[in-house]
Amino acid sequence: MNPKGGWLVVNIRNITEAHYEDSLDLSAFAFQMDWSGEERAMRRSQFRSEEKWGAFEDDKLLAQLTLLPLTIYISGRPIPMGGLAGVSTWPEYRRQGLVSKLLQHSLEVMRRDGQIISLLHPFEFGFYRRFGWEMFLEHRRYSIPSGLLPQRVQVPGTVERLAQPDTQMLSTIYEQYARRYNGMLSRHPQWWEERIYQRKKGQIAVYRSEMGDPQGYIIYDVKDSKMTVHELVCLNETARRSLWTFIANHDSMAKEVTTIAPLEDDLISTLDNPRVKHEIIPYFMARIVDIEAFAAKYRFTPSTEAVHELCIQVEDLHAPWNNGIFKLSVDKQGNGAVDRIIEPTVEQQADMVSCDIQTLTCMLMGYRRPERLMQLHKLRGNEAAIRRLETLIPQAQTFLYDFF
Repeated sequence: MNPKGGWLVVNIRNITEAHYEDSLDLSAFAFQMDWSGEERAMRRSQFRSEEKWGAFEDDKLLAQLTLLPLTIYISGRPIPMGGLAGVSTWPEYRRQGLVSKLLQHSLEVMRRDGQIISLLHPFEFGFYRRFGWEMFLEHRRYSIPSGLLPQRVQVPGTVERLAQPDTQMLSTIYEQYARRYNGMLSRHPQWWEERIYQRKKGQIAVYRSEMGDPQGYIIYDVKDSKMTVHELVCLNETARRSLWTFIANHDSMAKEVTTIAPLEDDLISTLDNPRVKHEIIPYFMARIVDIEAFAAKYRFTPSTEAVHELCIQVEDLHAPWNNGIFKLSVDKQGNGAVDRIIEPTVEQQADMVSCDIQTLTCMLMGYRRPERLMQLHKLRGNEAAIRRLETLIPQAQTFLYDFF
């Protein structure tokens, strides 16, 4: 109901320039931001109506979200992704289903636009889990006193601080690194300008090999005797050692270094004294938007057999096109396809596994293995079919440096 009584009559539509200030005011209120005039002007310059969706009653903006058309890597392949951000509602209109309507609408828009998976950073994991998103990513956060950093070493090559960002060079390094992890963005130049340089302020340094090839970079800031490493991207061990030596050379300025790394990172094993603070932080959630389109782009593990086949029953309460029974087929090259089955045969029923869309997402992203999900009673059904899934789904690490 609205604050004056009576039921809300809501329509979902793009937020245009006419409601830009309303949208910005809602964001500032919901996320407790006090933007300066310069910051508000910067955000206006980045405003894109086609990415902003609002729940309106007549001409009044009640709730909103941003839907970003992005691309992520999964098994080294670029996959179209819809990034959800800025979900917010005025307090007097909360708990009236407005965000539910916006999320439902977003799923339909993403499917229409070919964004076959979606990522978001949740304010509360349980809330978005109800709509089909599931955690797929944790990262490590280190806080290391300067006296306990990795030892300085002499390695071939040089580290050079950049007077100005070189997007082409940084992007070349980053994209090679990003392909190693499921969930990493493929960044376009505009993203570098608006999201990296403007929001990760500080210094940029690049490692070059003896031959002069850029093979790693660091984006960092030093303030109040603390060094914050926003990104540390290394293509090989030599680059990693060189850039950690570069970090250690800031010991006269920084008493502590903080940074994040993939969950499987083994920095601790390289330290003389591994008793440093490192936390595991739940970070992002993911959701398959369109199972059939996702399977067609997903790279399964190649095998010597001609075709692997099994049936998966999927429960998806908010995307009816994903709800049902599907036959998964994977060829020798690892190319997959799924076809909806209306009436499975007796043999297909006996060979079937079942799960919800959340479980299917975190399994295909490589965050949890099929056999472990079976132990957790999230993946159910024929054990032989689950073992086949175990061989078909590639081993993978998940990571993401970005935030939206």
